Amino acid sequence: MVAKLVHYTGNVQGVGFRATASSIARRYPLTGYVRNLPDGRVELLVEGSATIVEAFLLDIRDRYTGDIEDEHIGELEPSGRFAVFAIAP
Repeated sequence: MVAKLVHYTGNVQGVGFRATASSIARRYPLTGYVRNLPDGRVELLVEGSATIVEAFLLDIRDRYTGDIEDEHIGELEPSGRFAVFAIAP
C-alpha cells in the first residue's frame, strides 16, 4: 500500500476536476479525497496499491491534459483512515 498527496495547479478549479476525479476513482479499489484549495490548486490524497494508484493518477493526467500546468506528488505513509474516495469540503 502507498499513499500519495498530489497538488495540481493550472486550470483545475471550475472545470469539474473534483467530480471527474471522484468518478475515475470509482473504477479502482482505492481510497482518499480530492478538494479545492483557496489558492486555486486542487489537492488529492490517494491510498491503494502502487500499481492502482499510478494507473489512477495517469487517468487523471490523461483526462486533464492541457489543464494541469504542474503536478507535485508527495509520498506519505498510508493511514487506512479512508473508507472510500470522496470529494472533501
